[in-house]
Amino acid sequence: MDSSLLTLLLFGCLTGVTTVLFGFGGGFVTVPVVYGVLSLDARPGTDADAMHVAVATSAAVMVVNAAAASLAQWRQGRLRRAYLWPLAGFVAIGAAVGAFAATLIGATQLRLLFAAYLLVTIADALLRKGFVAVAEPERPRPLGRGTVTFGGTGIGLVAAGLGVGGSVMTVPLLRRRGLPMAEATAMANPLSVPVAAAATLVYAVAAPAHPAVGGAAGRLGYVDLGAGAALLLGSLPTIALLRRVTGRVPDRIHSVAYVALLVIVLLVMSVSASAQASAQASASVLASGI
Repeated sequence: MDSSLLTLLLFGCLTGVTTVLFGFGGGFVTVPVVYGVLSLDARPGTDADAMHVAVATSAAVMVVNAAAASLAQWRQGRLRRAYLWPLAGFVAIGAAVGAFAATLIGATQLRLLFAAYLLVTIADALLRKGFVAVAEPERPRPLGRGTVTFGGTGIGLVAAGLGVGGSVMTVPLLRRRGLPMAEATAMANPLSVPVAAAATLVYAVAAPAHPAVGGAAGRLGYVDLGAGAALLLGSLPTIALLRRVTGRVPDRIHSVAYVALLVIVLLVMSVSASAQASAQASASVLASGI
């Protein structure tokens, strides 16, 4: 089996785990992985759009993953309508704007924004009270009108622009309203659907500046259909197997694991970017010596 395909299948399984347990839908896992695979496979001088393709493909995968997980969570009674609507509507509005804006940003800037976004989220979860542990007993508090309107739009704007879904903002938001991790992560999935759908639509109709990234065949706009299919082949069976696990994880362990995963993804993304920069520098040195 081709090593790139095997890598995508394995990380697709991991994406299924993060979707069920953390409501990620796949963005934090799929963006670095697809970026790495495309960067390795791209021909010299055609890797400028690898990050855009990674973000677009991540968004497409999230549509399916988040929808499948949302259905499973709804059947188990973990979704609360009051926290989903109208927040989801404003998230969708912000997502459409964020995805369009991302197509205008350079690949390097997009990669740096992704890393900065992770860093801020980790610091927020660790330094502010109310995420790692929620005081007991605590009655869940409703979302304010300003949070729903401006917060929802901001969540969609940032999440769609970086292809990471909305969970990294919605989970801390709902957590600090007094919800247990099992419910906060469950509701992150339906809130990620409008983000992923809006972003996928924008990226699908966008015209890549460098169509040779990873090969133009099998792409719809910036969305790599082959990579997306491989990731879903690993993620969907995993979601089906693990959908009953979420409620059994102790709340504090669940929240700590959420932060730990963000740290791991940040480190992986940093190493990948460093390796790519080194490879480009070596190629430049060899080219100058010819």
